[in-house]
Amino acid sequence: MKYLYFILKNLTRKKVRTTLTVLSIMIAFLLFGLLRTLGAAFEGGARIEGEDRLISINKVTLIQPLPYSYLSKVKALDGVDKVTMANWFGGYYQDTRNRFPQFPVDAEEYFTIYQDTYNLPPEQYQAWKANKTGAVIGKALADQFHWKVGDRVPLIGMFPKKDGSTNWDFVIDGIFTGKTETAQTNMMFFHYDYFDKSRQFGEGTIGWMIIKVKNPKDSAKVSAAVDALFENSSSETKTDSEKEFAKSFAKQFADIGLITTLILSAVFFTMLLVAGNTMAQSFRERIPEFAILKTLGFSDVSVMLMVLAESVFICGFGGFLGLALAKLLVVSLSAKFAMYLPGLNMSATILLMGTLWIILFGVVTGAAPAIQGLRLNIISALRRN
Repeated sequence: MKYLYFILKNLTRKKVRTTLTVLSIMIAFLLFGLLRTLGAAFEGGARIEGEDRLISINKVTLIQPLPYSYLSKVKALDGVDKVTMANWFGGYYQDTRNRFPQFPVDAEEYFTIYQDTYNLPPEQYQAWKANKTGAVIGKALADQFHWKVGDRVPLIGMFPKKDGSTNWDFVIDGIFTGKTETAQTNMMFFHYDYFDKSRQFGEGTIGWMIIKVKNPKDSAKVSAAVDALFENSSSETKTDSEKEFAKSFAKQFADIGLITTLILSAVFFTMLLVAGNTMAQSFRERIPEFAILKTLGFSDVSVMLMVLAESVFICGFGGFLGLALAKLLVVSLSAKFAMYLPGLNMSATILLMGTLWIILFGVVTGAAPAIQGLRLNIISALRRN
């Protein structure tokens, strides 16, 4: 701390250069905080807690259906506790821009399997089960469209009805909330029976099966048994844990983790060059002064540490400023994007990673001039003046 005065005076000597360097580092760590948070939010679906759930889809592709009769066959397998299903609906509300996930499901089984994920008031659950055209929606969806229980919601569906119309009417019987931070509440569920008997084609088929196993340790065994059961059939299955399914589903859109890593690598490499050059230039300008300090009794190590401390200080100031700004932006935007990215939160892990990167960044950019300071020869340095 006794050298803090020297460090601060040196940093404020070239105010414009120091300010620009701090701003550059701040932008780099602002991007780090935002992109890492965005990547974590996209991967949120892969952090599903239910390790005892499996997803079984058509082996060809997710959009190929499976026979409804598969449910009873899977339920008879050893190790299977419960089986339910879901189907993609692909509808929109009033305008094609108002698209959100909608799934026809089995009301009896679906919320039983996902009881650790969603919370639906019992009276609303009973009302939904009693209403053939009823639907339940997540809180984020209700907030977006200002829907409430009892509202009638018309959707334009991807599936035409038997009368040729694509207009599907639903009555909101309940609004569920998420029990976990990453639980998606931007969805609508309605009765599969109503959907299946009303649609023009595809009757008797489902999109995918959700299988709850009795013992999570048997997940791999049950998964293999399900696929073996339908091997060489007209609709072979591919069964994975829900976690793996969520990962592969997200990667169909883009490998967000890889994209953010590539962007941050490019940004950090550029900033490494910029900050490193700034520190080196600052050191070169003060070589005679460092020689005088050594003449006055400052040790080689003291000079080296002062140079290194300047680098860490400037990186720390800019880096923490960037992380703080990223945190403020995420907090202010999380509610607005809850519909699309539930669980948008800059976690303590991201802040810790940012802190480690700041320290590493400061040490790396200051290493070269610090070593030069350590090896600085007084006579040679004074002759340069």
